[in-house]
Amino acid sequence: MTDIATAMKKPSAAPDALTHLEQAGDSRDVLEALSLMIERAGLGIGDRLPPEVEIAKKLNVGRSKVREAMIAWQNMGIVTRNKKAGTRLAAEVSSNAIHLPMTLKLEAESLLRTHAVRRPLEIESVRVAAKNMSEQQGLVILARSAELMAAYEAGEDWRAADHRFHASIHQASGNPLFEQLIRQIQGGFNAIYEAPFGQPHLGQATIPLHPDLARAVVDRDGDTAANVMETIMDMVEAEVVAIMEGQNV
Repeated sequence: MTDIATAMKKPSAAPDALTHLEQAGDSRDVLEALSLMIERAGLGIGDRLPPEVEIAKKLNVGRSKVREAMIAWQNMGIVTRNKKAGTRLAAEVSSNAIHLPMTLKLEAESLLRTHAVRRPLEIESVRVAAKNMSEQQGLVILARSAELMAAYEAGEDWRAADHRFHASIHQASGNPLFEQLIRQIQGGFNAIYEAPFGQPHLGQATIPLHPDLARAVVDRDGDTAANVMETIMDMVEAEVVAIMEGQNV
């Protein structure tokens, strides 16, 4: 295993990509610069990144901004962070010949990782909600579903309504860990990639299925609710994979 400093000393190594940036505006800028540097340095899984203070100095940004970016990558499964071992790559950061820019490929892979962890939680949460919800919670779920569909049919930004809809189901489950864990999983990704691939409405094709999900939960039909939720998760995953394959870029 190597680290970036060692790799950059090799005669064949490309110049440090970070030196080409005068200023990084936000955490995503930091990660995009790091992605390029990692690929040019030929680093792989297990290799160590420079200390945060060194990265901050090269980018001319505050250390807190670098720390925020690294925490996001940690939450997304791209790096591991340890006081003794430092920050090391836990996932490949390279373009490989895929028909997608490297930073978008990394974004897609990170989204698929978070999606894989979120998937069983979402499916089980609707099943449990169908069993445990109160009558009042059922009314809230239907109201949130109507709110979501109104925004969708009006051509408005439906993302906030979608979050409220799913949160109402998580709360109806009676287990606060569903909402807490799903928020943490998704939050790690959204801290940097608020609009995946620059497409704010990723997953829009699933919205018409949400009233079916709401009705199944309210009817206490846990199996149907789980099946609808599984279909929703399948559709989102297929959309991300299609983007990775260059079909929708």
